[in-house]
Amino acid sequence: MAYRTILLAYDGSPEGRRALLEGVEIAKHFKAKTHLLAVISGVAGTHVAQGMSNAEPMERTLFHRNTVDEGVRYIKRHGLVAEGHTVHGEPVEEIVKHAKQLAADLVVIGHREEGSLFRWWVTPTSQSLLEKLGCSLLVGRQECDDSVLGSGI
Repeated sequence: MAYRTILLAYDGSPEGRRALLEGVEIAKHFKAKTHLLAVISGVAGTHVAQGMSNAEPMERTLFHRNTVDEGVRYIKRHGLVAEGHTVHGEPVEEIVKHAKQLAADLVVIGHREEGSLFRWWVTPTSQSLLEKLGCSLLVGRQECDDSVLGSGI
């Protein structure tokens, strides 16, 4: 299997950054085009996890856009073609929709039980991301040195 297009679901959290690191390594190996997607959800708990609980909607949007822009710059520094996307909606629905639109071969997400990325596993109506995706899914759970995550991503 060769991955030509990789979609990274990214929110700037440590779990998301770990997934970004893993996704970049895979993209470099396959010379894949990479898309970074931030989904801004109205779910209250997700903003608390990201330190954005009291932020206005525009502030949350700017935070996510800046996070995606930073991630795209990181990916491009590794010699890859990258594009960022920031959308509002339900994470599972938006990830699936973008994976289809981009003809992604692989979706990469980070995961920590009940963390900010936990919402990407299941919709409020319990529809699983794994069940809805029509491509491969990599769940980044690997621990890495926080100094790698701290700056530059």
